[in-house]
Amino acid sequence: MTDKPTVIYNDSCPICSREVAGYRRMAERDGVDVGFSGLSEGTHQDHGLSRDQAARRFHVVKDGTLYSGLPAFAVLWAEMPRLRWLAWLVRLPILSRILGLIYDHLVAPALYALYRRRQRRAESVSGKGRAG
Repeated sequence: MTDKPTVIYNDSCPICSREVAGYRRMAERDGVDVGFSGLSEGTHQDHGLSRDQAARRFHVVKDGTLYSGLPAFAVLWAEMPRLRWLAWLVRLPILSRILGLIYDHLVAPALYALYRRRQRRAESVSGKGRAG
């Protein structure tokens, strides 16, 4: 018996939340049993991830293994009948390497920078409210 895959994602990121909402709708439509856990739920700690580590990348846990980045997307996509072709494609050695580098060095850092900026703004606003 295998555990259902569980997506761990940054639910305070509007881009991440929108993308995961699409996966959730697709899973429900196709009858695929996938769990979704936003950082605000705190379950990332159950998998040895700090909040900061979990916010930096997309993660999927399947059969007790934590996948991160492009491999995590591939694990999720392999579960989705409509996206299995994409999982196969991104697992091709050359594409995997190129797309992994793009995700690791461009996409994930950019999304994390936006997340940190929103955090700093929220802290700044909440700090001003207390000092006043």
